[in-house]
Amino acid sequence: MPNASTLQFLLTLAKGIASQFGPNCEVVVHDLATNDPERSIVAIENGHVTGRKVGDGPSHVVLEALRGNPEQLHDHLSYLTRTKDGKILKSTTIYIRDDDGAPIGIFGINYDITLMLAMENAIKQFTATEKDEKEPEPIARNVSDLLDELIETLLDIAQNHLHTIMPGYTHLQRAQAVTFRYYMEAYVSMFRRDVSRVQDSRERLNESPLGCAALAGTTHNIDRNQTAAELGFDKPVDNFLDGVSDRDYLMELAADMSIIMVHLSRLSEELILWSSQEFRFVALDDAYSTGSSIMPQKKNPDSCELIRGKSGRVFGHLMGLLTTMKGIVLAYNKDMQEDKQPFFDSYDTVTACLDIMTGVISTLRVQKEKMEASVKQGFLNATEVADYLVSKGVAFRDAHGIVGQIVIRCEDEGCAIEDLKLEDLKSFSDAFDESIYEYIDYRNILNKGNKKEML
Repeated sequence: MPNASTLQFLLTLAKGIASQFGPNCEVVVHDLATNDPERSIVAIENGHVTGRKVGDGPSHVVLEALRGNPEQLHDHLSYLTRTKDGKILKSTTIYIRDDDGAPIGIFGINYDITLMLAMENAIKQFTATEKDEKEPEPIARNVSDLLDELIETLLDIAQNHLHTIMPGYTHLQRAQAVTFRYYMEAYVSMFRRDVSRVQDSRERLNESPLGCAALAGTTHNIDRNQTAAELGFDKPVDNFLDGVSDRDYLMELAADMSIIMVHLSRLSEELILWSSQEFRFVALDDAYSTGSSIMPQKKNPDSCELIRGKSGRVFGHLMGLLTTMKGIVLAYNKDMQEDKQPFFDSYDTVTACLDIMTGVISTLRVQKEKMEASVKQGFLNATEVADYLVSKGVAFRDAHGIVGQIVIRCEDEGCAIEDLKLEDLKSFSDAFDESIYEYIDYRNILNKGNKKEML
């Protein structure tokens, strides 16, 4: 016999179907696990639970098919044979199996009303009853929700460091001064595009293939628009052949998830570098780091390394899907069953990585003083010195050469440009005056032109 929870569900479902079908409906749920196929689990007659034996149990052919080949069973498999006015011509049968795939029961329903609404209402009733008795288990959050959480976490840490100056890089060489806030917001922009891509994909994937049958539709007079609407789809697919053989929605989402992993991997690499002794810009929380089995001083950014490593796994699944589909003629081919494992593994990997990265960022410690000290060591105001000379009438070509010579002088003397005396600067160009020091102060630089957007 099914367990108590399953019995309660079957009873609720049977009652819901009976209430929708009217007082003359007979709903029977047969127990397929016993040796007596005629004994019902639940029997409702004239709207009342009777618990009686049912004279006409499921046919011998149906029982043997269920017991001998349960993989033929669907979670709810129904067939509707309709007349032209949309009523059910003959009985509708629904098979239900448990989590292990064993047959639980078979519904035999005789009446002339659409089954789908009855099932939906019964399931909603059962779900509401369960919620009152027991808080449901947490439902897996989708990719968009996790992206939104990561975005909010990045914005939170950015707001805590509005005026923290740090080096910006090109070719992994210090280039110009930026703010830590603006650096984090660069990743916010990436992840917002990811949200947009994932949400945009729904416009193409939310089409119902129901009614395509094997590849050429069905001779039964069904309303595909109605079933699409009842099941929450935007519309039925336009073409039967395409409907049964389309896997674009999986390839598109796999590509979306691959791009998400690119962004997560890039952010991971930043944090790996920044947490190293060579940078020391940030410190990862112990919860997201590990020690060494032999070197006690080590604190390894394993969480970020694993995210970076798992990106290749998701990329591989995308390439696998593309390779599977590239040579398949219309319509369905068995190759297409290879779409599910890689897609769901990609989904599990991406959601786990997003969740971990949110934790990494929310506990990240920013070493503000080290960042700002690194700015001064890298001649990050050299471009602004050239801009200053241009503002004094020096051609940029000449200003570029002058500043290059100044940087060489500073490297030889081990000082910053702003540490040179005015007479030293004038030895390179008479265009320099006292205003140069205020002009190339890093905080003043960020208040000039559209650089103010970084503050």
